[in-house]
Amino acid sequence: MKNSLWLVLILSLSFCAEKAAPPAPVLPVPNERQIAWQELEYYGFIHFNMNTFSDREWGFGDEKPEQFNPTELDARQWARVASEAGMKGLIITAKHHDGFVLWPSEYTEHSVKNSPWKDGKGDIIKELSEACKEYGLKFGIYYSPWDRNHPDYGKPEYITYMRNQLTELLSNYGDIFEVWFDGANGGDGWYGGANETRKVDKFSYYGWPETIELVRELQPGAMLFSDAGPDVRWVGNEHGYAYETTWSNLMRDSVYAGMPEFSEKWATGQEDGTHWVPAEADVSIRPGWYYHKYEDHKVRTLPQLLEIYYKSIGRNSSLLINFPVDTRGLIHENDVDAIMKFADKVKEDFAVNLASYAIAEANTDRGKGYEVKNVLDEDFETYWTTPDGAPTGEITIDFGAETTFNRLMLQEYTNLGQRVKAFVLEREKDGNWEKIAEGTTVGFKRILRFPDVTTTKVRIRITDGKDIPLISKVGIYNAPKLLIAPAFSRVNSGEITLTKPDEAMDVYYTLDDSEPSTASPKYSAPFMIDGAATLKAISVDPGSGQQSEAVRIEVDVAKANWKVGQENAERAIDENSGSYFTSKDNSLTIDLGEAIAIKGFTYMPMQARYPSGFITNFTFEVSQDGKTFTTITSGEFSNIVNSPIEQSIRFEELKARFIRLKANTTADGNPATFAEIGVLTR
Repeated sequence: MKNSLWLVLILSLSFCAEKAAPPAPVLPVPNERQIAWQELEYYGFIHFNMNTFSDREWGFGDEKPEQFNPTELDARQWARVASEAGMKGLIITAKHHDGFVLWPSEYTEHSVKNSPWKDGKGDIIKELSEACKEYGLKFGIYYSPWDRNHPDYGKPEYITYMRNQLTELLSNYGDIFEVWFDGANGGDGWYGGANETRKVDKFSYYGWPETIELVRELQPGAMLFSDAGPDVRWVGNEHGYAYETTWSNLMRDSVYAGMPEFSEKWATGQEDGTHWVPAEADVSIRPGWYYHKYEDHKVRTLPQLLEIYYKSIGRNSSLLINFPVDTRGLIHENDVDAIMKFADKVKEDFAVNLASYAIAEANTDRGKGYEVKNVLDEDFETYWTTPDGAPTGEITIDFGAETTFNRLMLQEYTNLGQRVKAFVLEREKDGNWEKIAEGTTVGFKRILRFPDVTTTKVRIRITDGKDIPLISKVGIYNAPKLLIAPAFSRVNSGEITLTKPDEAMDVYYTLDDSEPSTASPKYSAPFMIDGAATLKAISVDPGSGQQSEAVRIEVDVAKANWKVGQENAERAIDENSGSYFTSKDNSLTIDLGEAIAIKGFTYMPMQARYPSGFITNFTFEVSQDGKTFTTITSGEFSNIVNSPIEQSIRFEELKARFIRLKANTTADGNPATFAEIGVLTR
C-alpha cells in the first residue's frame, strides 16, 4: 500500500515538473473589457432619430419634435432581426448631431417626450434595452458630443448638459456594452436660434478624461469607442474594411476624436503601438446611415456584404453593420432579406472545419500544455507556442486523404498580445511545398480566401513576429461557391465586363436571348458589343456543375460616337450611373453621331447620396440637323421619387440624329439632373 502511494506521489510530481512555463506577455495587452468585447465580433447599429423624418443624414438642429412620429415602431423586431442574423448586440443613436433625444430626458425639451409618438410618453431607449434582454443581445449607446440644437454648445455649460444626459443613459437602462462617441463635431447649426458656425477644440473642449471617468463609474464593463478609443477605435473608413495589415496596438496618446489625419496615419494601428485599442469596422447596409426611401433599391448585395465580412472580421476587426430603421419604425424588409442571406452564407462558409478531422504536427513546441494539438480543440484559451527566442514556427495539417478547401482561418491568443507579422500557407505537392497564399498580421482572427486547393497536407509557416507565436486556432474550410449571376458593367465604347461572384466560378453567356449553358461562350475577358443585343449570363461552379439563375440585360447601341455640347454633360452618357450632369436650362441635347432608327429612350435619375433634380414631367424631341426639333412624346415619370430607377419610354420607330430630353418639372424644383440617357432601338 505504501509503495502504491509513493508511486502516485512520484507520478504527480513528475507531471507537475513537465508543465512548461507560460510565455511572457508582449505589451500592450487587452484588459478584461476588451477581451469580452472581442469575442462578440459582430453586432448591429440602429440609426433612427429625427433624421429619419427630416430625410437627412445630418440634421441642422432646427427640427421640431412634432416631426418625429413613427407609426409602427417595434424595437422587438429590431432585436429579433439582429439575433436571427447572428449579431451579438445593438447600438442605437440615442442622440445624433441635431440634438433630438430618444428618451424623455429631463435636461431638454428637444425629445420624444414632446413628440406625437405615444402622446409623448414613449421611451425608445427603454424599449430597445428590454428587447435586447429578451433576445439575448448586448445593448449599446451612440451619443453625439456635437449638438446643433443646444444654445450652449461651445460653452462650458454644454459639457455639464452632456454629462447629465450621459448619466441618464448609463444609469437607467441596465448594462451597456459599448458607448459610441462620434468624431464629427463643431460647425454650423441652429444652436437655439443663433444660426451660426461654432468651432471647438476637439482635443480639449469635451474634457474627455473626466467624461471617460464618468462612464467608467456608471458602466465599468462598457467599451468606449471613438477615433482614439480609449477602448476601441474607428477603422478609419465607412466601407466596413480593415486592412491587409491591422494591428490592435495604437499610439493612443497621439490621436484624438475628430483628428483630420486619423484615417491616413493611424487607422491601421501600429506594430509598436503603446495601448491596446482594437479596430471596429462600421458600415451601413445601404448608402446612407439614415433611412431614405429612394435607397430602397440600393441595399448592399450578398457579394458586397461578404466582401465586408472577410475584410473586417477576417482582418482582425469587429464588424458593426447599420440598419437605417424606416419611418414606420421598422427595419425595412429589403434590409432584412439582405442580412438574412448574408448570415446564412457565412454559416455555410464555416460550417465544417476540415482541420478538426486532421492531425496537426509542429516543428517545435514549448512543452507540456502548449502542444500543437491545441490549435484544433476549438478552445481559445489553449494554444500552441514555441520556446523563448523562436519567433518563427511551422504547423503541418495532415488530412490523411485528398481534401479540397478554399479558406484558412487563424487566431492568435491575443490575451498575451499581438505578435505575428507574416505567415505563409503551403500545400504538399509531389513531395515539395507549394505556396497557396500569404498574409501579414493575424490578431484575434485572420481569414484568407483563395481558389480551391486539393491536397493531403498543408503547412502554415510563421515567418516573422514580434515574439514567439501563440496560435489558438487553425481552421480550414471549403466554402461553397456563391451561386448567383455575374455582375454586368459597360463603358460607353460598348465594352462589356462580366464580374464573377467568386474567383473560382466560370461564367458563360449568350447574346441572342437564348438560355446560356456550359456549351455557350465562356467569358474570359471584356468584349465589345456595338449594337443592340439581349445578353444572358450564368455563373457555374466547375467542381459541382451547379449553375446560377441567368441574368438578362438589354444592351443597346454603344455611345462611343455620341457628343454633347454642355459642360460636364458627358457624365450623362458615360455608362456610369454613379456620375450625373446638372443642367442649367433643364434639358440635355445629344448628337448620336449618325441618324439611327430609335423606338424610345431611357432616363436614369441621379443616384448620388443626396439626390436632387429628378425629372417628373418631361418632353422628348428629335432633330436631323440639331437646329429644328420635333416633339415626339411628353408625359411623367411616375413614382420616380420613391423608386429612382431607370425609366423607359417607348414610341413608334423613327430616325433621328439628335435627341433632346427636357424637364418640364422636377420633384424638388431644383435644376434637372441626368445620371444616364440612352436610346432604345428594338
